[in-house]
Amino acid sequence: MVIDDSNTIRRSAEIFLAQAGCNVLLAEDGFDALAKIADHHPDIVFVDIMMPRLDGYQTCALIKKNPKFSSTPVIMLSSKDGLFDRARGRMVGSNEYLTKPFTKDSLIKAVSAHAATRA
Repeated sequence: MVIDDSNTIRRSAEIFLAQAGCNVLLAEDGFDALAKIADHHPDIVFVDIMMPRLDGYQTCALIKKNPKFSSTPVIMLSSKDGLFDRARGRMVGSNEYLTKPFTKDSLIKAVSAHAATRA
């Protein structure tokens, strides 16, 4: 699943992941994502940090607090690359942090690493 308020980022990620054989679910904010996560149980969640209504940190924390989804890998996406942002992501339970703009290789590498731990 890719959660980002930017249509461009969502579509780029969708194309990259689909080319790698992944089924991709999209959401434009945290509220939209939480309903879809409950319905579809994605294997991995990529979430943008800066979003309206429910930001990526809040969304990640809610996913990780739910016992059904606490083991679902959550990968933060952000244009910020500061130590504070990475630490805050870890504090809410994120498994990894990718800086935007991401590459196809970095997305696929993250999926491979976290899919292997879930199998």
